[in-house]
Amino acid sequence: MSTPGAGAPPRRSMDFTGSGKRLLRQFRPERGRLLAMVALLLASTGLSVLGPKLLGDATDLIFAGFIGQRLPEGASREEALHGLRAAGDGGVADMLSGMDFTPGRGIDFGAVGGVLLLVIAVYAVAGLLMLASGRISARVISRTVHRLREQVEAKLSRLPLSYLDKQSRGEVLSRVTNDIDNLGQTLQQTLGQLINSLLTIVGVLVMMFWISPLLALVALLTVPLSLLVATRVGKRAQPQFVAQWRSTGALNAHVEEMYTGHSLVKVFGRQRESAETFRERNEELYRASFKAQFISGIMQPAMMFVSNLNYVLVAVVGGLRVASGSLSIGDVQAFVQYSRQFTQPLNQVASMANLVQSGVASAERVFELLDAEEQAPDPEGADAERPGELRGRVELKDVSFRYAEDQPLIDGLSLSVEPGQTVAIVGPTGAGKTTLVNLLLRFYEVRGGRILLDGTDIAAMPRAELRTGIGMVLQDTWLFGGTIAENIAYGAQESTREQVEEAARAAHADRFIRTLPDGYDTVLDDDGGDGTGVSAGEKQLITIARAFLSDPVILVLDEATSSVDTRTEVLIQRAMARLAAQRTSFVIAHRLSTIRDADVILVMENGSIVEQGDHETLLRADGAYARLYQAQFAEAVTAVD
Repeated sequence: MSTPGAGAPPRRSMDFTGSGKRLLRQFRPERGRLLAMVALLLASTGLSVLGPKLLGDATDLIFAGFIGQRLPEGASREEALHGLRAAGDGGVADMLSGMDFTPGRGIDFGAVGGVLLLVIAVYAVAGLLMLASGRISARVISRTVHRLREQVEAKLSRLPLSYLDKQSRGEVLSRVTNDIDNLGQTLQQTLGQLINSLLTIVGVLVMMFWISPLLALVALLTVPLSLLVATRVGKRAQPQFVAQWRSTGALNAHVEEMYTGHSLVKVFGRQRESAETFRERNEELYRASFKAQFISGIMQPAMMFVSNLNYVLVAVVGGLRVASGSLSIGDVQAFVQYSRQFTQPLNQVASMANLVQSGVASAERVFELLDAEEQAPDPEGADAERPGELRGRVELKDVSFRYAEDQPLIDGLSLSVEPGQTVAIVGPTGAGKTTLVNLLLRFYEVRGGRILLDGTDIAAMPRAELRTGIGMVLQDTWLFGGTIAENIAYGAQESTREQVEEAARAAHADRFIRTLPDGYDTVLDDDGGDGTGVSAGEKQLITIARAFLSDPVILVLDEATSSVDTRTEVLIQRAMARLAAQRTSFVIAHRLSTIRDADVILVMENGSIVEQGDHETLLRADGAYARLYQAQFAEAVTAVD
């Protein structure tokens, strides 16, 4: 079931700065490509920034020609200005004093054309450099996200079973799929553009101060206001993005649960409750998404207002500078373009804020998974111990275990199982039967005591080697998308088709498999179905065949025959009996009729073994086992009546 409160808004805002820095550290293996990308962007930005100044020069050439052809030819520039002042046009003379013109000479179209061709070449080269940097950026981001997925996949294999028990599958899948996908899309949309915007801001500032320090200072007056708007809006939007992706995980968990158990939902008539839960979590996601998008959406119009305010100030002060002759019209034209170029990247950075915040929120959720406490590492080299020969002797010495610190489950349990013995474990729900098997497989680590396999402490053995010698069949079948033959050979992939079929015959699965349209080549989907009527019991037979084919020294059956009919169950018991001499078997069963032939029956209550012996001995003892057996017999009689 879903983790309670998984979709609730966070109690505190995420560590945006810390998570952002950690995300940037993921790019360390791509330093060379990043430097190449930045160099290309730097060259592209430099050429793009040079364009407005060249266009301003073209404007000055045109204006100078336009003015020059209206002034008397032969006079010098100073004489023309003196004549204008003498005629009472002092304002015009002041404006023209900042321009380079020749009286009597018209527009030099050759010079203007040369400047325009240079501008075209500059912008063309800048575009090609930008295209090359974009290609590098896409490769860098794709490789980084690819590595992050590999880190998550490796992390999942190192997580203890306790972590996965505490998390809903939908929540974990949301982090592995949705959050990583969102992070990748965010980086693709923002990384290159963000670097380009920052370089553009620096380049434009340099050009603005070169043209006119006074106008540059005027343009910078609105920068503090822009930063204030971005900071205030960003702080309010970030918690909502965190809530959005947590709500997404909770909704995915619910959908995954309802889809997996849709038949049970219908059988018990819980469609309405399921739909209501979906509606509530969908509503939570809607509210968080709306708030995040609305608050972050305020930033762009606010930044546009600041940009327009900047434009007005530059236009007014620039016009006054032209009128006084301090600047040429071309310089003011270039400066107006630069002021737009200066505010545009600021607006772009502001508009990317919602994407960046959403991406960092997803990154933090992925990092939380990567930071989860891992299982203790396997011993390596000289520290690793291995039995000389796997025979299947299992010994528990004063074993203690608890899931929660204040709730002991197994306390001081000791047990010795000889090779080839079949040990049945019975008891009420919660007695610790499955926990005992999980400790043997090191899905959980004992809190006290030791478990020995052929005299070797399993805590000193590599987990992979330990589990290689143990085959397990669970009550819940697990089959993957593939053929029946591939599913049977999952634990022994080097097996031949003959060996696969032999294992199927041992598990009494061969007969029904051959009745399927494609026999052993019938393809099952991810849930083990194939559309041809493979029942739950038949799926269980396939998993039992898989365990037989792996030929383990120890065989664990956790309610493995619960899904098969009585006749098939008897056949499986006979097959198990034939193999019992070669492997130690642990059988967890609720139906006591299935374990009558076990060598040893352990009766567990509250984490302790209260009785042990064979079937007849325990019945004569008239203890806990006898009471369980009589209760099941009475239930069976009642059912017949």
